[in-house]
Amino acid sequence: MIAANLRAQRWRSHGRQSICLHTGTLAAPAARWCAVIEAGPRSALDGVSALEAAGLRGFDGTDSIRVSVPRGARAVRSPGLVVRQTRRLQRSDVVEVGVPRVRVPIAAVRAALWAVSDRQAAMILAMVVQQRLCRAVDIGEALLAVRRHRRRRMLEAVVLDLIDGAQAMGELDFARLCRAHGLPSPDRQVVRRTSRGAAYLDAYWSTFRLVVEVDGIHHLAATAVVSDALRHNDMALTSDTVLRLPVLGLRVAPAEFMQQVREGLVAGGWEPHAAAS
Repeated sequence: MIAANLRAQRWRSHGRQSICLHTGTLAAPAARWCAVIEAGPRSALDGVSALEAAGLRGFDGTDSIRVSVPRGARAVRSPGLVVRQTRRLQRSDVVEVGVPRVRVPIAAVRAALWAVSDRQAAMILAMVVQQRLCRAVDIGEALLAVRRHRRRRMLEAVVLDLIDGAQAMGELDFARLCRAHGLPSPDRQVVRRTSRGAAYLDAYWSTFRLVVEVDGIHHLAATAVVSDALRHNDMALTSDTVLRLPVLGLRVAPAEFMQQVREGLVAGGWEPHAAAS
């Protein structure tokens, strides 16, 4: 009966173990089930695939489905399926309600480790916390299991930023970045009077009328967006140039953001060659 329906093209085979009772494109949930069925009985979605099964939205970084299997299990090869053997896949790490998938904190850490760049890794962790799939502190606990990896220290810094917001990259951190890029030291935590009361500026160069505000993850909340916009406009109305730098951006792309700070200082009258001499 199966062979007859496949020959008549009423059904369609997807690998060695899976048959779909139509010939159209598999929807995302069906494709995930197909992936774990093809990978074997002890497999589980992992990385971004597990996060998307848990509800992650808006990530557009891969077309393949990632599945982990225990060390020693047969690694299946199939188009669009990436199977990875790991000795760290524990039964307690897997959510078995619905399609088997690795728990969100562990999947987030692995997705960040497997990301194509530091920038993508930071974005994945930020999206998981923003979309409330798990707490940043849970990701931090899962990250403790990573002993050796070239990206571990960077991820630790990102997780601290996600836990503490802008406080994780404080005045001393930003001042260190300024020195490293040959920029003058700012007047930090300057109090300014605005139409909405006192405002504490993260970094201010009064001579060059440049303000830098370092935004932590909490600045992405709806209430913070409105408050930040009003604060930004109040300062812009005084003819100051205001740059907003996301703290995660400073972790993964410091050169690009600090170049913008340099350009803001030059536009305000700073002369790099005069400062160097």
